Parts: sequence; C-alpha cells; structure tokens
Amino acid sequence: MERTYWKESIIYELYTRSFKDSNGDGIGDLGGILEKIDYLDYLGIDAVWLPPIYASPNIDHGYDVKDYRAIQPEYGTMEDFHSVLTAFHQRNIKLVLDFIPNHTSQEHEWFQQAKTSKDNPYHDYYIWQQAKSDGSPPSNWTSHLGHSAWTWNEQTEEYYLHLYSDKQPDLNWDNPMVRREMYAVMRFWLEKGIDGFRIDAVNVISKDRRFPDSNKDKLQAKGEEYFKNGPYVHDYLHEMISELKQDFEFFTAGETSAVHDHDVLNYTKPDREELDMVLSSEAAELANQEKDKYKTKTWSVHDFREVLRKWQKDVGDNEGWFGLYLSHHDAPRMVSTFADDGKYRIPSAKLLATLLHTLRGTPFIFQGEELGMTNYPHFDSIDSIEEQEARSYYNLKVTEQGASKTMIMERIKKKTRDHARTPMQWNTSAHAGFTGGDPWLPVNPNYSEINVQAGIDNSDSVLQFYRKLIQMRKKNPIMVYGELDIILNDHDQLFGYIRRLGNEEWVILLNMTDKEALYDIPKECVEDWDKKQCMVRNYPHVDNNNILRPYEAVVYKYRK
Repeated sequence: MERTYWKESIIYELYTRSFKDSNGDGIGDLGGILEKIDYLDYLGIDAVWLPPIYASPNIDHGYDVKDYRAIQPEYGTMEDFHSVLTAFHQRNIKLVLDFIPNHTSQEHEWFQQAKTSKDNPYHDYYIWQQAKSDGSPPSNWTSHLGHSAWTWNEQTEEYYLHLYSDKQPDLNWDNPMVRREMYAVMRFWLEKGIDGFRIDAVNVISKDRRFPDSNKDKLQAKGEEYFKNGPYVHDYLHEMISELKQDFEFFTAGETSAVHDHDVLNYTKPDREELDMVLSSEAAELANQEKDKYKTKTWSVHDFREVLRKWQKDVGDNEGWFGLYLSHHDAPRMVSTFADDGKYRIPSAKLLATLLHTLRGTPFIFQGEELGMTNYPHFDSIDSIEEQEARSYYNLKVTEQGASKTMIMERIKKKTRDHARTPMQWNTSAHAGFTGGDPWLPVNPNYSEINVQAGIDNSDSVLQFYRKLIQMRKKNPIMVYGELDIILNDHDQLFGYIRRLGNEEWVILLNMTDKEALYDIPKECVEDWDKKQCMVRNYPHVDNNNILRPYEAVVYKYRK
C-alpha cells in the first residue's frame, strides 16, 4: 500500500462556533482558536478540519454559503484566518477547510439572479423543473429535512431542487460554468495555503435528471437512489482533481452517505484520481431507523461488527481508503449513543478511543470527544433546539401530522445534532471557560467534572488516554498499514481483531457491554498467546483469566 501523510494523520474536527469565544459575544471564533491552539499541539493531532467559516445567513450554520470567498463576520476577518493558518503551520498542523459544492444559500448572488428569469445567465446554475400537470412537484423526492425537495418559484413559474432546506438550493453540476466556479473557489483557498478539503455531501452533486418518483418508504432523503452516487459524479470528481492537483498538493476527504463497498473503491482507488478518502456515518447511524432516523433502533455488537467488516475488509483490502468517523458535528455524542455516559463513562469513552485509533483508516476526533463529553441533558422543548433538521422534524410530525409533542421531543432529545455542538468544556469557571458572555448553546452542566483542565491534571483521564493512543499510532505503522482480520465473530459482547504487518501482530479486544465478558482466543488465530505484551488498556491491570470487565479495552502486541 502506498504510504502517505494523510493516511498516517490524526485529524481533529474543530467546530469553530463552539470551540472558544474570544470577544464575549457567546460565539466561538478565530480568535478563540488562536487562544487555544497550543492545546491542539498538546493533544498531538496532525491536522484540523474547520466546518464552514464562510459568510452565511446561518440557516444551517455555514452550510448555506452566501459568499465562498468571505469569512463569516461573527468568526472574524480574513486577517484573523491568515493568523490562524500561520499559527497552525508553525506547529506543523495542517488545516483542512469544509467545502460545500452541492448547494448555496438562497441569499447567494447567483441564486438571487437565477430566480428572476429563465433567461438570466445564472438561471442554469441551479436545477429547475416544471410542475406536473396537476401543479404538484416534479417528483416525490424529500429533502434531508423530511419535506418535499422541490420549492415553487413564482417569478419563473417552476420548481427548484433542494436536497436540504428550501433556503439551500442545489447547484447544477451538469453546467460546466458551475464546475469552473467551484474549482475557482477551491483554488482561491489553496492559494492561501490550506492543506486540503473535507467536501460536504460530495456524492449527491450528480442527479438522475429524469427525476423519477421513488417507491421507497422513507421520510428523510426519499429518492436518494436517484441523487446519491449519481451518473456523472465520478467524472466530475476526476475533473476536479485533474484541474487542481497539477498546481497544488492537498488531500480530499469526501463526506458520503448511502455508499457501499464498491462505491468507496470507485471514489478512492488511487488509479482513479478522485478522492483521497471518504467519510461515511454508517457506523454512527446504527441506532437510527432507516425509514425515519429520529426513531431509535436497537443495535448489537454483531451489527457493529458487520458494518466495520464491510469497511475494514471489503474496502481496506482493495486499496480504498476512508476516514474513521465515529463522532462529528451532525450526530449525538458517541459515548452517550454507543457506550455508557453514566457509571462507565470513563472506561467506555476510552474503549471508543481505542477502537478509533486501532482500526485501519484515518482517525477523525470531534472536539470534546477526547474528554468523554456527553449529550446535554436538558433539551426538553423545541424552543431549546437550534439545529434546523430537528426543528423541521418537529414541525412536520407535530404541527402538520398531529403527533404527540412528548413523543417527538423524546426522539429529538436523543438524536439532535445540538448535543455535539454544545460549547467546549475548558475548565470549571463560568460557562466552562468557553465565553465571558451568554453562550449560543447551553454548556453541559457536567463541565465541573468533564473539562480540559481536569483532563490535563489527571494522568488517568480520557484526555491522557487519547494522547497515549495518538502517540502509539504514530510510532507503530502497523496501526495504519497493517492488514486487519476480525476474530471472535460469534461473540455477543466482544469486538476483536488482529492487525498484521510483516512479522508483527497486534490483537485488540473490546468488550462493548456493561457486563463481564469471557473470551478464548483460538490457537489458529494467535499461537503462543502467553507471549503477548500489553500495549494499552483502559483499566488497571488485573490477571482475569480471559475475562474482560465492562467496557474494557485491551491492545496486545505479539510477534511471531
């Protein structure tokens, strides 16, 4: 396998709005990043990914772009951005920007022009379609917010497509002018010296332009079989890379959903010259029902194992590459979803960290994950929710369909993205040291226990465990380039796997339940098991005769 720095990197998602506020307005900003940049160096990460910092009306907190070449004023200025970029590079930390190619804000100048007339040169920058004979939308597709993906425009008497909010119209990538505009935006930031892009919703930029109805029973993103992994997506990505990589060295991580192993290989095999890696939230969405993601689905260790098998074996063994993407700004906190945010918060947070850093792929850490931050406990009414998707869901189910407010809020309380977006917990001072003003989202009340300073002061903290794993991964190429074989396939509690590189073998055992788990390593998997050397464990060592305690994680090194 070709060795590259982005395979070997640990990437930290820094959600600017919630990281650190430097001016007391309650919103994180570029000045706050400068204040805390030494913490990122202390953690040991190699790159930082910033979600959108472009000028935006903030309907979707930056994913509705008004101006791709301007900084959102509440975050600072272009001068502040240059200061942040310089400070990162001085510490050998690369900077990755979010790039949003599928849609703009309706306030973008292109759309303001496009909606006025079919003859306007910008009209074809977006996707328009005539109504059906009865006046209804062109298809039954629904957006990711659950409503129709089509909105009527009076001025031109036609519908425009939006796979997200109606305030985020989709761009028409079949128009060469749009593609040239997008590549010019990327070139603008690359010339400033950034090191890569996380490309948002990259696998929906090409749609089936017949716009057929879908017969699938799905609330959010109905019709996705016609707009995800579309007919020309690979052509456009290859064109993008060919256009830019002749002049710049950078890497790309594409956010994808509804992808299968063959799709990932098509996106990331080096000889195709498309994306360097893909990010999929499939593992993070195991607890979501397919028809309605706000409904909870019971998951098992077997389910988790099967998802990871598909990515680790079917993709990893065939030269594809991906980001390990357990936590991110669009999902609840992982320790509250797949582990235990109560009695076993510390060992279970360390277990998820072990999983993240010992699988094949590039680890992505979401801010606060390294502290074991948990879901916020008091999202009790829709008025306490900021993010547009949850508010749209409430409106659809309660206001339009008459569902129980209590039932719908219970779903939202478990699944809202706002859990991940509550402010970073720095210390025990007011608002966890995030701001001197009123924070834009409430701070989790457990900040007096869970915060950066406490993690620095305690040698056995979740933070120190992350630092140890990061260093272990950097020093041992087997964690990046080693083959992976899953073992203990029938175990109801344990997820186990072996990493192999040359004559070296490591065995990773994870008890993903709150009960003790007995295991037995088959001799055909590892001979002379007694020769193992423990490299990392999340509990104090006890000789338990092949028993793992609740949420215990152990990493053994073994040489043939």
